[in-house]
Amino acid sequence: MPRRRFLQGGAGLSALAALGGATSAAGLLTGCASDLTGSGTLPLPRRDNPVKWPVFAGNTAIKPGLKPEQGATLQGYIWEAYINQDVVNAFAKKYKCKVQLTTFNTMNEALSKLRSGLSFDVLVGATPDVLGQLVEGQLAQPLNHSYIPNIAQAWADYTNPFYDLGWQYTVPYTVYTTGITWRKDLVHENPYTMKNPWAMPWQAKYRGRVAILDDYREGICLGLMKNGIFDLNTTDFRQIALARQSLLDLSSLVNLRISQTDYSDVPAGQTWISSAWSGDMAAAPSYMPKGVNVDVIGYWFPRNGRGPINNDTNVVLKTASNPVLAHLFLNYLLDLPNVLENISWNGYMQPLTGVTPQVLIKEQILPPSLTSTVVVPSDFRTGLFELQLPVDADALWQQAWLVVSNGI
Repeated sequence: MPRRRFLQGGAGLSALAALGGATSAAGLLTGCASDLTGSGTLPLPRRDNPVKWPVFAGNTAIKPGLKPEQGATLQGYIWEAYINQDVVNAFAKKYKCKVQLTTFNTMNEALSKLRSGLSFDVLVGATPDVLGQLVEGQLAQPLNHSYIPNIAQAWADYTNPFYDLGWQYTVPYTVYTTGITWRKDLVHENPYTMKNPWAMPWQAKYRGRVAILDDYREGICLGLMKNGIFDLNTTDFRQIALARQSLLDLSSLVNLRISQTDYSDVPAGQTWISSAWSGDMAAAPSYMPKGVNVDVIGYWFPRNGRGPINNDTNVVLKTASNPVLAHLFLNYLLDLPNVLENISWNGYMQPLTGVTPQVLIKEQILPPSLTSTVVVPSDFRTGLFELQLPVDADALWQQAWLVVSNGI
């Protein structure tokens, strides 16, 4: 099962409590002021508002030149099914240690357990929208860059990302886009020739064969982009309400399915059109029925890059009892041979200069027909990040999604 299997529900509870809890979805979407400011004090990183996080006196980087801990068990905290066990085993063999991985299902779950005192060395797959909580809560420790020379293999963007200037706390892990997937043999339209491909699912003739991702941010974003709105972090309740109504219209029009099995449903022909994560569709060849050529799977992401893009990061936790090994693990996951091995298993790109469509095809990791799932540096620079929202704005998004998903 690919990593992006979010379990929604708990994320919005604290936000809704901040707004009074019992407020109805309709009331939130029609009665809130449009100038939402949020109730938190953390900065909200944006491309036009890059953030350099503080380093606290009691939480500084480890010294350089230390030897790896001997006879240790590296404790990793990670999304389920998000790393190739062969890569983990090879790391353990190289550094003569053990590696134990504990999984979580949502970022909220992970943060809650870390705050409760659970101790791990590394957090694998931390999303940039929670970085402020990791730093300000002193759950993550600053990195000593001398242990991570493989950062030179990553895109230059990640040595100074807007959400963590100077990569003080993070190194990149996976990067992915959100686009439209379709069965070329069953759907007559080609999104590359459509005026607004984001509107592709809104077609009554494909009733019963249309799905969207079961993710509140991705769902509302699709509704926004269908209406030509590309501020994917909007706090305007009118825009959020418009997206909600468009999704309700879609549901009535096509008997919409909300799913997180795009990677298998489209290959099987159960779904003909769906919003999709690039990494899921890169993994689609593994799910093709016998006798069906993978070339029937299409994945569209706008050539100008104006679509959703996100990445996950890896961090060393403050509770790390093996901080040197933790740094070396982050470094190991940035080395091209290990990265290719990892991609071959989970389908999700990692942003290294050596990971190109040509290399992935040559290594038989990706068929030529699905090179559109590959994320390139220009996508990072022009793509639309879904970032942390102010608390009250996030509640609007959550409520809009509840209205849509509860009716299906």
